[in-house]
Amino acid sequence: MISRRALELATAVLTGGFGVAVIVSSLDNGIGWSSAGVEAGTFPFLTGIIIVLGSLYNLARGVLPAPTLASVPIAITPIELRRLAGLFVPAALFVAAIPLAGMYVASALYVFAVLAIPKHQSVPRALAMAAATALALYVVFERMFQVSLPHGALAAALGF
Repeated sequence: MISRRALELATAVLTGGFGVAVIVSSLDNGIGWSSAGVEAGTFPFLTGIIIVLGSLYNLARGVLPAPTLASVPIAITPIELRRLAGLFVPAALFVAAIPLAGMYVASALYVFAVLAIPKHQSVPRALAMAAATALALYVVFERMFQVSLPHGALAAALGF
């Protein structure tokens, strides 16, 4: 079981880390003014500052004792944690599969996994929806927008 306080502290640290990453990457793009106007990193830099400040506020509220929801002893029960893992684990595997299998294959596998494995849909229907998802992504991005999504190491090995 996870306490509400631990959950709020972990969220504050994660969002703070994201804010710091935004700040660091915007510094690479340049902040301030140039002869052409505002440099590309200025607005992401300001956004990163806002994210970090909000995360510090949440961190302080999570650390300091106060009669708030942070004092609730249990935030996630084992059943809720299992449901959360059922949502997060397939999404993490999908992101991890993109460099290997490519966006189209990974998307099809993800749609199939979230529909067929928990038995939300029958296997043939899940296969049809997975194929339709991959085909729709291909048509919209490759043909209509003419933007190539990652094809992955599998496509490179097969010569696509």
